[in-house]
Amino acid sequence: MTRRSDSVTIRDVAKYADVSVATVSRFINQNAPVSQDVAERIQQVMLDLNYKPHAVARHLATRRTQTIGLVLHNMHTDFFAPLLSGIETVVSENQYNLLVATYKSSIRKDSQPPVGPHNTDGMLVFADSLSEEHLTQLCRNKFPLVLIHRTPPVNLKIPFVTVENKAATRKIIDHMIEVHGRRSIIFLRGPQEQEDSHWREQGYRDALEAHGIPVDPRLMLDGEFNGETAYRSIKNMLANDHPSFDAIFSGDDDAAIGVITALKEAGLRVPEDIAIVGFDDSRLSPFLSPPLTTVRAPTEQVGHTAARLLFDLIKDQPTEAVTLLPTEIIIRRSCGCLHETLAN
Repeated sequence: MTRRSDSVTIRDVAKYADVSVATVSRFINQNAPVSQDVAERIQQVMLDLNYKPHAVARHLATRRTQTIGLVLHNMHTDFFAPLLSGIETVVSENQYNLLVATYKSSIRKDSQPPVGPHNTDGMLVFADSLSEEHLTQLCRNKFPLVLIHRTPPVNLKIPFVTVENKAATRKIIDHMIEVHGRRSIIFLRGPQEQEDSHWREQGYRDALEAHGIPVDPRLMLDGEFNGETAYRSIKNMLANDHPSFDAIFSGDDDAAIGVITALKEAGLRVPEDIAIVGFDDSRLSPFLSPPLTTVRAPTEQVGHTAARLLFDLIKDQPTEAVTLLPTEIIIRRSCGCLHETLAN
């Protein structure tokens, strides 16, 4: 009865097992019960014929890819390593694969995302990677989605996971004003379309207002959560007539690296001349010179939580709509403090 495996079909298996093609299909895809006697008979025939079900055929029958997608606008900074680690932990626990793609709707307006219902069972969407139109279309098709560091558009019920930005930023600006007497504080904006940037700026503005310090538009510069952009912004400012400043909120830790480099090239000391603080507490922050005072964001937990919510959706289980994870201030040398502490 032995035949070459590439010529064996499901009909052959059904014939020799003396069952219907539908029964063999149910056994292979495990989408309906089959008696133990029949299952053993089918299994033996498949072994005898050296029959191997085609992966694509199984997918068409089950409509499951055993893969989830993650859409990011880029992967250029250290920020994404812990995020991916948190996601991958949950993906592995569920015996799924992770398909990661970089895509930005604002740039590629007329194209479709490289991941979606055609090759994944659900998708994690970071920040502004997908447009409102794309999200609406996916929701209309009832495709499982979870947003990361982004709230859903109005009228779209999509679970999302983010961190507390506004209060933490205000707290770290308060620290520079109240503890170190800094009053001319540069704010480096993140990407305009990202909500993290918006809330961090609001926290900065609230801190200045609470201390009677007017917002100076000349101290609002582009940082883009990017070391090179932050470096150029500070270099350009120092090369031209500029208002005096004594501190910088870099937007995030990656931008802080560019800021420290630009200041040192100009002969300015951190923190003696200019205090610097960041956001995220990336893996390099304790090892910068000086070590960076920053806001610790639970980035790995964000990835872990978002992936868990997505699998809840895929399994039709109850899902939390909003997850806001807390942040905390980590005091190091760059703000002017002598000892590392956790701010109260």
